[in-house]
Amino acid sequence: MGRWEPDARGRLARAALELYSERGFEQTTVAEIARRAGLTERTFFRHYADKREVLFDGSGLRDLLVGTVADAPRTAAPVDALAVGLDAVSGMFTGRWEYARTRQAVIMANAELQERELMKLASLSAALAETLRHRGVAEPAASLTAEAGIAVFKVGFERWVADSEERDMSPLMRGLLDELAALTAGASGT
Repeated sequence: MGRWEPDARGRLARAALELYSERGFEQTTVAEIARRAGLTERTFFRHYADKREVLFDGSGLRDLLVGTVADAPRTAAPVDALAVGLDAVSGMFTGRWEYARTRQAVIMANAELQERELMKLASLSAALAETLRHRGVAEPAASLTAEAGIAVFKVGFERWVADSEERDMSPLMRGLLDELAALTAGASGT
């Protein structure tokens, strides 16, 4: 194994993504990921429950989105609190465009990973709705706002990774929120 190196979790994530891109998700084993990262399988399982979860370690995204929405000014309308949350989350992706593009390509090539991503997004929506309810937003507005926010994030993220070069994600998210507002107000989409 050699000398200890920091950031085992990050090294495992990078090694997994490289191998999934080179060989495919199904053809890659945990042992190969650990070996590529210069770690043991035991270390892998200390950080991740399975080889899928290495692609879906979104606790930082969840905590940031939910926390930012929770901390938005009490006078902010639900959609405005959501916009502040999406701005914060967009900042997480600065400098990570290549990684995000590669990760998205791996996910799109595997139905099991697509299903896992949808489950993670549903969980994020539920957490966001709960946060909005704690802010005093009644149902069904809390759930509708959360679902719309996750839809904006999903569409925005997909458009962002599909671009030919990295750009700031925040204006894209804001533009999609504006477009959604126009659609719900009865204006036609552009």
